Amino acid sequence: MTKRRDFLKTAGLVTAGAATAAAFPAPYVKAQSQIKWRLQTYAGAALAEHVIKPSIDAFNKVANGQMVIELYYADQLVPTGELFRAMQRGTIDAVQSDDDSIAAPVDVSVFGGYFPFGTRYSLDVPVLFNQYGLKEIWEEAYGEVENVTWLSAGAWDPCHFNTVEPIRSLEDLKGKRVFTFPTAGKFLSRFGVVPVTLPWEDIEVAVQTGELDGIAWSGITEDYTVGWADVTNYFLTNNISGAWCGSYFANSERWNELPDHLKELFRLCMDSSHYYRQHWYWGGEAHLRTQGTKLELTSIPEEEWKTVEDEALKFWDEIAAQSPRSAKVVKILKEYNAVMKKAGPPYRYS
Repeated sequence: MTKRRDFLKTAGLVTAGAATAAAFPAPYVKAQSQIKWRLQTYAGAALAEHVIKPSIDAFNKVANGQMVIELYYADQLVPTGELFRAMQRGTIDAVQSDDDSIAAPVDVSVFGGYFPFGTRYSLDVPVLFNQYGLKEIWEEAYGEVENVTWLSAGAWDPCHFNTVEPIRSLEDLKGKRVFTFPTAGKFLSRFGVVPVTLPWEDIEVAVQTGELDGIAWSGITEDYTVGWADVTNYFLTNNISGAWCGSYFANSERWNELPDHLKELFRLCMDSSHYYRQHWYWGGEAHLRTQGTKLELTSIPEEEWKTVEDEALKFWDEIAAQSPRSAKVVKILKEYNAVMKKAGPPYRYS
């Protein structure tokens, strides 16, 4: 009987509320359940705190309950090398990574990550995509792939070696087992480097156990941030690329389901992420080279390192021969670097 009385009271309140609503109709709101995405990054937890988490936190806050993106770190849901296929199947909804590491089945994937000497500085990446046509080329390439949408590319840090033993000449590279990216590893093998592929979270232990002699996966900022500076002793100031090129991708079905305002919000948050990395890495690289106490700096003489740069141009031509689109990208890189060199300092110093 008590339950019945409570029900009648509640029913009365509902009826009264309905009458009020009829007299003063509320603005129409389309009934819709909350959208949930699962996004996995290439980065481990410590690195993701900088390279993506702030922007995803901002998205979730501004989306105001309409959509929530759950962020997962390197290899947390699927191995990094399987991310593309998992996204394509819809196992996950979005990815932040370079094209190279996730084995994207497009000819331009070799230019993701660290394409040898493709860039000198982090600003080169957004300029190449937004002013020199790489954006349209990437859209074309991924437009040929079923159920994956390429969204945006940005720059990360330069590619240096941090090692257990010092590197002061090209001879010192020979036989070194190094964790690096697929295309970078293919290039470095020309100088005797032995590329090793391991899960990201296993790298620190692999150096400690002697399975790895070093890492060519980042700049000095990441070395300190993720703990690699604690297990290696030296940092080589020469780099094989001035900036890592990484992108955001989404499952096409899930992307197309989003209302336009959430798409735009996600684009804004990608841009926020790109901007944050520009200053975090740029300042961090200089600060830790001058103030860091864990890694001793070493260098290979410029005249000797030039042989690596010259070899990179041969590597470019080999990649260009693989497809007309790859040739188009290499042509753009050559034209861009010629412009930068002609412009002189601060664009290029040599």
